[in-house]
Amino acid sequence: MQTMMPAWYCARTKPKHEHIATANLRRHLALPVFFPKIRLEKPTRRGLIRVIEPLFPCYVFLHCVVEEQVNEIQHVSGISRLVQFGHKYPQIADAIIEELQACFGLDDLIDVERRLAPGDEVTVAGGAFAGMSAQVLKCLPAKKRVQILLDILGRPTKVEVGSEVVSLKKNTLADLAPFLAAPASQRMLRV
Repeated sequence: MQTMMPAWYCARTKPKHEHIATANLRRHLALPVFFPKIRLEKPTRRGLIRVIEPLFPCYVFLHCVVEEQVNEIQHVSGISRLVQFGHKYPQIADAIIEELQACFGLDDLIDVERRLAPGDEVTVAGGAFAGMSAQVLKCLPAKKRVQILLDILGRPTKVEVGSEVVSLKKNTLADLAPFLAAPASQRMLRV
């Protein structure tokens, strides 16, 4: 009889149920689950707030012998289905999961720091200039402020605002956490 080895698989969760699916897979089936999350700042009408979001919305990774537990996994609260192609559940290489896990802490969370630099294009999220586009001229970290260049009445005007009311226009994961977007060989050189 052939012994089946556990491997990593991907499960699709119901929208906004990644944390529920993770907890239920761990609690009811005692499976190792990897659910990577990022903590970042998002602009709102009240200013910037810190939020935690999934790195891969609606997906979690689990380590199991899928042939033995496929029915149990698909009936766990929060799980929509296991990812499959035809009738096959594709395995994810251990090296890929290990490489991802190396970027995250024990709670599968990574902080993405918002770093403004002169020349960055930003949008003002609050205050009298809310909704206006600007360019960063100078960062004033001691005052927690930033000097920006606004176009007011057709004329460039320097304005100083709180750094919490501006948000970067290029706000992709590759811009916020470039080490995650870099090829593995380059990440290894930085460590």
